[in-house]
Amino acid sequence: MTADVILAVIQVLVVAAGAPLLMGVLRTLKARLVGRRGPRMLQPYANLAKLLRKEAVVSTTTSWIFRITPYVLFSTTVTAALIVPLLLARPVLDFAGLVLLMYLFVLGTFFLALAGLDAGSAFGGMGSSREVAVAALAEPTIMVAILALALRAETTNLGAIVERFARDPLLAANPGHLLAFSALFIVMLAETGRLPVDNPATHLELTMIHEAMVLEYSGHYLALVEWAAAMKLFLFMTLLANLFFPWGMPAAAAPLTILLGLVVLAAKLAVLTVGLALLETAVAKLRLFRVPELLAGSFALALLSVLSVFLLR
Repeated sequence: MTADVILAVIQVLVVAAGAPLLMGVLRTLKARLVGRRGPRMLQPYANLAKLLRKEAVVSTTTSWIFRITPYVLFSTTVTAALIVPLLLARPVLDFAGLVLLMYLFVLGTFFLALAGLDAGSAFGGMGSSREVAVAALAEPTIMVAILALALRAETTNLGAIVERFARDPLLAANPGHLLAFSALFIVMLAETGRLPVDNPATHLELTMIHEAMVLEYSGHYLALVEWAAAMKLFLFMTLLANLFFPWGMPAAAAPLTILLGLVVLAAKLAVLTVGLALLETAVAKLRLFRVPELLAGSFALALLSVLSVFLLR
């Protein structure tokens, strides 16, 4: 029990401390790719520290939903960090599977959409409606894409899926495996508000989704919301790295194996971060009515991945 508690603390600390660094590296890479100097890689830490020190200004028209949402969003993301295979093949909450993980992400999205409506601003309502529409199209794709992996591994346990694919590295070249990866990658862009679905660097009311919902937040409330958003991106990229390419992930919990798992995870996230930065500098934001077409395409890819389990035996 003590070892599990220590591992849980380490896993949460890695996600909480690594997520701002991931955002900083991504922003710096994007700036360098377009010829700008860009912010420092550690700038997100300074931004969070500044927001945590500031006083939160809350509109008098808001209810308790607006105040509790940052804590719900942060706590659900931290709990999800204990379910995702991070440093070891078997996560801390090994008994919890894919369904609970998706419920946690949906719960945070639901409260954030309510908070956008609760402030009573036109931008908040617009962003909430868009976020719910995107989530309704994206969440089924996540379930179907990981279901394809579960069918190949013959288990719905995320840790067991990682162990199964780690024993057979050639499965990463399976066409169905690559289809599921592509589907989940597109959904990650939608769920975390990245290009081409949303532009995290703009505040134009006609284009923003995530920024519209958090426009009324300030101070420590905004810090928790932005921190949770960074951790969500970190967890989605970790799922992509460890579920589809679980090479090098240790199985036993020991100081050296945990350190090895951290190094392996950092290497995988570095590759995915470079790929994401290249993609976001090469594409433009889609028009809003084209986003459902993109998400429908990702669902089709995930469905084809499931069908390939039965057709390519």
